[in-house]
Order: sequence, then C-alpha cells, then structure tokens
Amino acid sequence: MPWGAEFRRPAGSDRLAQMIREMEVPPAVFMEVCGTHTMSIAKSGLRQILPSGVLLRSGPGCPVCVTPAGVMDTLLELSGEENLTLCTYGDLLRVPGSQAGNSLERCKALGGDVRWVYSPMDALDYAQAHSERQVVFAGVGFETTAPGTALTVLEAKRRGVKNFSLLCLLKRTEPALRALLRRTDFRVNGFLCPGHVAAITGAEAFRFLPEEYALPAVVAGFETGDLLSAVYTLLSQWKEGRPALVNEYTRAVSPEGNRAAQHIMKTVLEHRDDTWRGLGSIPDSGYRLREEYREFDAEKRFSLTFPTLPEPKGCRCGEIICGQCGPESCPLFGKACTPEHPVGPCMVSSEGACAAAWKYRGIERL
Repeated sequence: MPWGAEFRRPAGSDRLAQMIREMEVPPAVFMEVCGTHTMSIAKSGLRQILPSGVLLRSGPGCPVCVTPAGVMDTLLELSGEENLTLCTYGDLLRVPGSQAGNSLERCKALGGDVRWVYSPMDALDYAQAHSERQVVFAGVGFETTAPGTALTVLEAKRRGVKNFSLLCLLKRTEPALRALLRRTDFRVNGFLCPGHVAAITGAEAFRFLPEEYALPAVVAGFETGDLLSAVYTLLSQWKEGRPALVNEYTRAVSPEGNRAAQHIMKTVLEHRDDTWRGLGSIPDSGYRLREEYREFDAEKRFSLTFPTLPEPKGCRCGEIICGQCGPESCPLFGKACTPEHPVGPCMVSSEGACAAAWKYRGIERL
C-alpha cells in the first residue's frame, strides 16, 4: 500500500461522516487557513455533510491570493527591466495586476524573461550559470516555504553569487489570524489549522486560539480521514463548549515543530509589518532579510516600492480571503471571472477558494 493511502479512506470513515451528518450542534462558522485544505475540502465534498447551520469558510491560507495588487504591479514593472530574469512559482504567473489581463504570464509572452521555477534553489542555480544577468526570485509563501527561501540566501552567500536577489514576499500566519479576530465584522467559532505551517512552527504555535480567544483549534492533515477527524473534533468541542488545541496531524507535526528550519529562518529573516490583500497592513506579519543579508534584498537593490491599489471592480477576493463570503457570492464568479480569464487571484491559484469551488462545483463524494 502506498504511504499515506490508509489516511485517504481509513476504516470507519463512512461511519465518521455519518456521525458528522447527524450531529446536533448550535450554528457555527469554522475557518480553514490553508490553501491545500481548501482544495482537499472541495474535492472531498466535506461541506455537503456538515450539520444544518454549520459553515466552513476559507481564510487567508493562499499565499498568492493574499499578495496585493500593488505588489503584482511592481513585479510586472520589474519583469521589463533589461538584463533581468524574474523567477517565481507557477501560480504567481497568472495573477493579474491592477489592470485586467496584465500578468507575468503576459509579460513573458511579450518577451520578458520570466521563469517558472519549482524552488528558489532553481533560481540561484540559474543566476550562477548566467552571471551577466540580474536574477530575482519573487518568494511568496508562509512559514512552510520560508525555511527553503532562507536557506537559498545562505547558499547564495556561501557561493558568492552576486547577481542573485530575493524579493521577500513571505508572510506569517499568526498575525493574520489575530488581525481577523480583532475585526468587528468577523465571526468564527473555530479553526482548522494548517498542517504544513504547523510542521515548521509546531502545533503549539496555535495554542493562542483556545487560550486567548476561547476558540476550538485542530491542526489537521489533508486526506479524507484527516479532514473528517478534524471536523468532528471541532464540532464536538463547539457542542460541549470546551475549546482546546488538538493535533490531529501527529504523523507530520510535533508540538515544537522543526527546530532546524526555525533556526535557518531566524538566522536569515526578521519580522516586519506587511500588507495583505483583504486585510490591509498588519504589524509583524511579514519577513525581510536581516541586515547581514541585505546584499541579496531585491527591494533594496532595485529601490522597489509597492503602491496601494483597490481590488478590480466587482471582485470580492478580499472578502473571500477574510471569510466574509464564499466564492459563489461574488458576482463575477463563473461569469467575468473564470480560470481561463481570472479577475482576481482566488481564481488563479491552485490553492485559491474560487479555483477550488469552480473545479469541484457540484461534487458529491462523501
């Protein structure tokens, strides 16, 4: 049996799904804050078995989706620089800037040197092989991708690669959740916490949710059995009025997390205020390079600024990211905004709530 297969449809999952269907609980809104959870939930049809009055909303768990339009416009401008190669992950290529249809993918089609890479090390290797060009890696992500990005900067310094730089767009999960919880228009009764982030930070990073906000919190994996177990635990905690932190994903997440990865992040990165689509500016919610590694800072090397720009007209990505509505509530969803012609980033990213809702619309699995 392939590794992990036992978690996809474990013995007893049908019974667990039936128990969730039959639970009598007060109305509640739970939020998942991981793009991979968003896709897994949509694919499994989990929302269809929730008890009456219980909603599961997507939160700011897609790093591409929370990247503001002003940042995208700066990337588009940077991609047109002479003798410069811009490298990034594939999802970011199709995210539109402030003008509909303008994306890094379009810039590439028009002759810009924009490259899709699988890791920041790919960008570093390209820079080392092409010393005549400036190579910028646009690094989006949360704590999940931060260690690998930081390690690449360490490696660039070790190799002495002078034409490589990082545009650090990495963000921190906890400040975003706290910012959401401070909003007067935000109502949530529990969190499905991100397993990938927790593998780095440790499950204990989410203890503030039950202890400070009296909210149930479950760190979950991504297979059907993981999701069923996590949702059942959230519902049970909500029904009993006993919020706690539960680590369902023990096969990958420890209480303290990955200490080696944390050390690399602390060595290379420091916290800074950052701007999120839908959430605005949040103190200490982003990362930047420490002073001793600023020679690799693309923001400093190219004197970059990021304008504050509104969402495209009619687009509700900002509200969807904050859990205020679902994708189907957006008037553009499936009409002006489709995967072929996206208006907002939530329809572009493979972790976006709109992309998940579109891909798995009408699905009935559980």
